[in-house]
Amino acid sequence: MECGVARIDVLGVGFDDITLEQAAVRAYDTVCSGGKSYVVTPNPEIVLMARHDGALRAAVNSAGLVLPDGIGVVLGARILGSPLRGGRVPGVEFAAAVFKKLAGDGKAVFLLGAKPGVASTAGSNLEESFPGLRVAGALDGYFNDDEPVVAQINAARPDVLLVCLGAPKQELWMAKNAARLDVALCAGLGGALDVYAGAVKRAPSFFRKLELEWLYRLLCEPQRIKRMIKLPLFVLAVIFKRIRGN
Repeated sequence: MECGVARIDVLGVGFDDITLEQAAVRAYDTVCSGGKSYVVTPNPEIVLMARHDGALRAAVNSAGLVLPDGIGVVLGARILGSPLRGGRVPGVEFAAAVFKKLAGDGKAVFLLGAKPGVASTAGSNLEESFPGLRVAGALDGYFNDDEPVVAQINAARPDVLLVCLGAPKQELWMAKNAARLDVALCAGLGGALDVYAGAVKRAPSFFRKLELEWLYRLLCEPQRIKRMIKLPLFVLAVIFKRIRGN
């Protein structure tokens, strides 16, 4: 993707200082120009993983777009004195903005990930929600061999590939396979297919406007508490870095 957007370092991960709409435009320009790139959407949990996993850190920082999918990342950048002025860029909303642009030109997307049947349902819903968008294919995330998966994706010739395998698998998978995929743009979007399939509901607008989507998900899924504990650990790590000096 084209240069010109500043990257803000947050605990070793460089986030693009960009708005949601700007990110969608850059992604779509990559598709139209015949380029080849991938997008990652790290939250605080992934940033903490990357601190201790060099391969993951390299995969994330090599992405054409690194979008802050988590209010904790935006807060962390502010504490470090280099605010992300574009704010939070939720992966689900970023993808929807890209889908809208793809639909206008009748371009195609391939869906990879989630449990059996989820990607297919998500594809049907996306074609209904974005008239003109073509879903070139769908595969679940339960595979051990990349070769037939890459072959099926290439045979479908999509413009965009959604890789929803969860972190860190999706980031590492894209870094490993992006060069041999005949796809202009790959995007790692975690649980987005569950949302598009209707299996998981996003927080009401009230929670989203207050940047409390994480709280809504915790209330709906109390078992997420083990993951949510990473947020205060992330904030503490940011504070310690600020105290020590950047």
